[in-house]
Amino acid sequence: QVQLQESGGGSVQTGGSLTLSCVVSGYTVNKCLGWFRQAPGPGREEVAYIDRYGSPTYGNSVKGRFTISKDGAKNELKLQMNSLSPADTRMYYCAVDRLVLGYCVPNGRTWGQGTQVTVSS
Repeated sequence: QVQLQESGGGSVQTGGSLTLSCVVSGYTVNKCLGWFRQAPGPGREEVAYIDRYGSPTYGNSVKGRFTISKDGAKNELKLQMNSLSPADTRMYYCAVDRLVLGYCVPNGRTWGQGTQVTVSS
């Protein structure tokens, strides 16, 4: 059973940086996992994701500012966030998808409990 525990959220000023961490239990593959954040409306939007090839992908609004990485030794997923703005104020979640026959399958995605990021102007 996959379990996820996020940490690292907090409050920063515009232009500041934060690093989110997600300890992953029950899943050791460096593929099909990533960070999402609560959208302004319903649902969650993808922030950064490690795809089925093990390559990072990023949402347009965070490209060049955020970096996703996986510490294999600690089995920890990280999100380095730089140049933060108030628009980045959200609840952030890490998530793991199922890896089925080489494909990432979001059906049955496992979510962490979330960590709040607040950026003040």
